[in-house]
Amino acid sequence: MAAARLVHQLAAAADGAGSPASARPARRPLRVTVLAEEPHPPYNRVLLAEVLAGRYPTPVIALPAPAAGVAWHGGARVVHIDRAARRVRCADGREFGYDTLVLATGANPVLPPLRGLFTPDRRLPEGMHAFRTMDDCLGLSRAVRPGVRAIVIGGGLLGVSAARALAARGAQVVLAQQAERLMERQLDPNASRLVLRHLEDLGVEVHTECRVRDVRAVGGAVRSVELADGYALDADLVVLACGVRPRTGPAAQAGLAVDKGVLVDDALRTSDPHIHAIGDCAQHDGTVYGLAAPALEQADALAGFLAGDEGARYTGTRSLTRLTLTGPGSPFDLAAFGETEARPGDDVVQLADATRGTYRKVVVRDDRLVGGVLVGELGTVGALARAWEGAEPLPDDGPLLHLLTNDGGS
Repeated sequence: MAAARLVHQLAAAADGAGSPASARPARRPLRVTVLAEEPHPPYNRVLLAEVLAGRYPTPVIALPAPAAGVAWHGGARVVHIDRAARRVRCADGREFGYDTLVLATGANPVLPPLRGLFTPDRRLPEGMHAFRTMDDCLGLSRAVRPGVRAIVIGGGLLGVSAARALAARGAQVVLAQQAERLMERQLDPNASRLVLRHLEDLGVEVHTECRVRDVRAVGGAVRSVELADGYALDADLVVLACGVRPRTGPAAQAGLAVDKGVLVDDALRTSDPHIHAIGDCAQHDGTVYGLAAPALEQADALAGFLAGDEGARYTGTRSLTRLTLTGPGSPFDLAAFGETEARPGDDVVQLADATRGTYRKVVVRDDRLVGGVLVGELGTVGALARAWEGAEPLPDDGPLLHLLTNDGGS
């Protein structure tokens, strides 16, 4: 997604979109080559769960095609970066030279240390799936059917989305979450309980504080998983939704500075001034975001910089997490941003309606909004997000309750 946005913005800059011809600085035309490991055209990864649920066909989540003149090579896996010669080599032997190289290598799914996770030839058993790419999604779509026994390992944002999608396809779903609650990184306990109730209403069996330790396969196909307490769950499908890890291998092999991600400055430059990094693989100011919004903002900033705007800089993203779960009845919406757990001395305002399954909470520190979570009704999310992103002192002419009951025109 980051690469597709960058290419789109570079094309717009080359056309001088929004600027009169007399105001456009003269610059050398950019020749853009994209080496994409996935063979598919660019797509919106955020919506893969909707494809798995059968709600969207794959063409619906396609991103705009690259502009004319962009050399897009699908199925091109880069295996070596020669910084001295400024060339990259692909697994099939093709080589490409560059003046500027942009790494948008994304992230790999985390594969938990389970006994039996791999077959003797280091493959996942039949029926065992990660859920990160279009191929993962299509493989799961082919395998799921009504009544199939599916186990989702991981109860974060991705695991909740996968469990909901499989349940929508008629699978018998068990979600195993090692932490004490669902989506513990984004939600507070009250919001997590509402997500739990929603999944249970869909027929999902949820186990928290539940660690899977063993995968049992017969004839190369998964048959069950064993929990830490010795209890075994029969399975036809197992989905690994244990998070992602920045894909830094190509950068590290090239000798670039790497920590959790590829280290970049405000111009998204790596330790080599001819190489930039954006998206899930990049670490800016100590943060690896792993979310779509920061990746797109990084792509926009880098496009400006590469198109000649020396002032174009990326200074970080205050990102809001939003998820819509469909199922019986109306959609179940939630949004979370900033710090959803209060510190001593913080002011907290909460509104909850157990009957309607709605919940709103904001955390205020030193007269500034530092976080919030909303479940069920998101009418105020626009005003709250603006107040949080602006980090300005809140007006003192009204109670904090006003934050949760006034939609601010959103």
